[in-house]
Amino acid sequence: MTTAFDSIELGGKRLANRIAMAPMTRSRAYGPRASATGLMATYYAQRASAGLIITEGVQPSVVGQGYPDTPGLHSAEQVATWRQVTDAVHCEGGVIFAQLLHTGRIGHPSLLPAGLVPVAPSAVAAKGQLYTHEGLQDFVTPRELDDEEIVQTIADFADAARNAIAAGFDGVELHGANGYLIHQFLAPNTNQRTDRWGGDTTGRARFAVDVTRAVADAIGAHRTGVRFSPGSPSNDIDETDQANLEETYTTVAAALAPLGLAYLHILEGPDQSLTGVLRKDWPGTFILNPFTSPEPTDHRSLSLIEDGTADILAFGALFVANPDLPRRLASGGPYNEPDHATYYGGDEHGYTDYPSLPA
Repeated sequence: MTTAFDSIELGGKRLANRIAMAPMTRSRAYGPRASATGLMATYYAQRASAGLIITEGVQPSVVGQGYPDTPGLHSAEQVATWRQVTDAVHCEGGVIFAQLLHTGRIGHPSLLPAGLVPVAPSAVAAKGQLYTHEGLQDFVTPRELDDEEIVQTIADFADAARNAIAAGFDGVELHGANGYLIHQFLAPNTNQRTDRWGGDTTGRARFAVDVTRAVADAIGAHRTGVRFSPGSPSNDIDETDQANLEETYTTVAAALAPLGLAYLHILEGPDQSLTGVLRKDWPGTFILNPFTSPEPTDHRSLSLIEDGTADILAFGALFVANPDLPRRLASGGPYNEPDHATYYGGDEHGYTDYPSLPA
């Protein structure tokens, strides 16, 4: 019987276990012009006992930034600063993928250079507000990308993927979840286009597929993963039409399957029926961030590896507070409780100061 503590081959690397650190925004990229820092290197190196680390979302372009103090991978300076992170993780025997995240309409002009505004598949504003350095701000109506700009955005993702490899990352994950740009192209309420990038399911899926193909061509499919959150209402996404939901994600998965990607990563929602459909049809490694709300995902979910529901399990909140999480999962705890007040921004408190179990 396969367990979460057995090794697995991924992207040409042998992972020590089947436990992944899920991508989590921490907003501590205080280096020059949204670059990584030594504190970030410490944070990720502390968690290198994970079979796979997937970083916080990293913007592939200037206009892709949607939150304060999030890091980028679109400049030589950023590439150089990420090297300290990847070196630190590799020194601890870890494997680390960079998650490439373009937030699309989720952002604010105050976070961008003068003259830029958030962009999206359609000029439809999200409901709600966003935290900025000036406090909470209403989401603005994004500027609709034209065909040429969409093609350039795809190229930006590919360039950022090349930068990730140059920075020492073992691969990249494309963030197609949580209501950000790739997800915005997939969802009918945020993609109201009638050209080749919208309309029917195939049109709405085109951006996700073309971005993934471009990144796979740039760095190798074995170094490329993609994450989706089918049905998630995050950031004012509406995928409540169940028939359309299943058609959308089975269409995307079918188009991506022949590429030979490193993995498909699903952030599961309350309706778990689609997980089994995607798992059955996906030919490669399947990573699952299982739905366990309101409780965090912990050792009780390890059976999902044993019964074949997933090849790798991704853990989020518990990795914030437990740098030695694989060890704690193996013993069924105990777990440090994460401090929600220190999730975003700040210093080492609630970031690198959580204790590990005694040796």
